[in-house]
Amino acid sequence: MGVDEVTWHEYERNVEANIVDLHDRIHRGAYRAKPSLRMWIPKPDGRQRPLGIASLEDKIVQQAVLWVLQAIYEQDFLGFSYGFRPGRSNHQALDALSVALTSKRVDWVLDADIEGFFDNIDHAWLMKFLEHRIGDRRILRLIRKWLKAGVSEDGEWSETTVGTPQGAVISPLLANVCLHYVLDLWVEWWRKHRCRGDVVFIRYADDFVIGFEHRTEAEACLEALRARLAKFGLKLHDTKTRLIEFGRFAADRRAKRGEGPPETFDFLGFAHRCGKSKSKGWFTIERTTIAKRMRATLSALKQKLRKRMHRPLGETARWLHSVVQGWLGYHAIPGNQRRMGQFVDEVSKHWLQTLRQRSQNGQSSWTWTRMRRLVRRHLPRPRVLHPYPEQRFRARLAVGAV
Repeated sequence: MGVDEVTWHEYERNVEANIVDLHDRIHRGAYRAKPSLRMWIPKPDGRQRPLGIASLEDKIVQQAVLWVLQAIYEQDFLGFSYGFRPGRSNHQALDALSVALTSKRVDWVLDADIEGFFDNIDHAWLMKFLEHRIGDRRILRLIRKWLKAGVSEDGEWSETTVGTPQGAVISPLLANVCLHYVLDLWVEWWRKHRCRGDVVFIRYADDFVIGFEHRTEAEACLEALRARLAKFGLKLHDTKTRLIEFGRFAADRRAKRGEGPPETFDFLGFAHRCGKSKSKGWFTIERTTIAKRMRATLSALKQKLRKRMHRPLGETARWLHSVVQGWLGYHAIPGNQRRMGQFVDEVSKHWLQTLRQRSQNGQSSWTWTRMRRLVRRHLPRPRVLHPYPEQRFRARLAVGAV
């Protein structure tokens, strides 16, 4: 529900007339975009992320425009871009990164983060990018209206001169359009004209990783990338952007220099580290759930369990099953079994603690033996649900080739 406070249920009571009226206002130029309702959601690092909730009619119009723009830009977007695109997912990006790091000559990884990307997109540059492919001035006017609509927080309206609200239907595609011109095409040009060694690039929205064969090329690219982003009003996050030694020879080289194991980097919820296969000792990428994020998830889950302390046991069991199943559905990748088991164990401990606390006489009958039976009955067991990256990546390429 946005600033208009209109719900889908209310709108659908007279949906045909409402849509006809909305269509008429758009064609007459009488349609006015409403400001986004600003909400704040916590981030794993303790900070808060601004979320912009569009009004219901703005969502409808944005979805219609999104379908049109997707048909156009899916012909342009490059293969290493995975975020918020039809038929593409987080796990496909993770697969592509693992395959690239193990099959290409990569010795250095640039783990980059654009600081406040969605909040700092330059409106003038974004409109210029859109005008390259969109000739319909009505579409461009609609997008300009959404960008300039502003935000409402605690009943106060404020102007927006940069950025696009996270949470708006159209925002992910506008972000991809911006990064397509600012970053993707530039990286594609850079690795063809400025690099002699292998270069791999994987991007999911504003989160991206670049792998290099040569350190000198990696350092030159990082310096040029800072200048490139600055041209469009963007910058790399100083503390979250790192160039690290990484790859099949990183551990041996660092050992010879008397240094510790290669550093790890995070991407899409998983920590990536250099490893070796147990069977043949081949170089592989080990991926585990980021511990800090898992702790944050468990902490939030613990608070929710306390609020549900006096709910019926069956109701809480069904809710927890859904939560754990959703978490495992994303994190159940090969090599992450230990983290998966830790997560289910911690959820079980929090649940047991809640059950004991709700005992009125202080003498709880909830022993670990009884709790294990409850967990086995109601919570999903941690098991690998995703194939190895090479299997899914090769299979997807084979399907695409057909």
